[in-house]
Amino acid sequence: MGPRIFQLQLYKAVRQMIFILVLSIISGLAVNLVRTDSIPVIADWSTESRQISDSNKSLTIPISQAKELFKNDSAIFLDARDENSFDQGHIKGAKNLPWHAVDEYFMKIAKELPKDGLIITYCDGETCNLSHELSLFLNEMGFSNVKVLVNGWTIWQEMNLPVEGNSVR
Repeated sequence: MGPRIFQLQLYKAVRQMIFILVLSIISGLAVNLVRTDSIPVIADWSTESRQISDSNKSLTIPISQAKELFKNDSAIFLDARDENSFDQGHIKGAKNLPWHAVDEYFMKIAKELPKDGLIITYCDGETCNLSHELSLFLNEMGFSNVKVLVNGWTIWQEMNLPVEGNSVR
């Protein structure tokens, strides 16, 4: 087989792959369009859009408000990170309810949580979804006043607010 024949076969194979790819995309979009539970093709994936409850109300709380609630001892802070991260450092007085082990920890901590009192969940990083998932779970469990402090651990430390743990600065 000469180099010219190989080039023609390669060109034909690439054209066929592109055709199959385009056909697959069109088929997928068509199926998604007719499904009742379709996935949005274009969606808002920003941090703010993810912080909304099922009742369409915002779950987020600004750091300034969280700070005031902390000073007045008017809220319970729940750290949604794993136990090791919590032990290394957390908001002073916060309780640990790790999202990835919520089944194991929830019953231990539920009696300490007020049904109507304000609960603020937090984790670390703007893209961390643990606190959001935890807040939705708490809402489902009957806790009606739950908020999320987005990027809570990082901004709490940056503002030099009270912290505790094994390796806090």
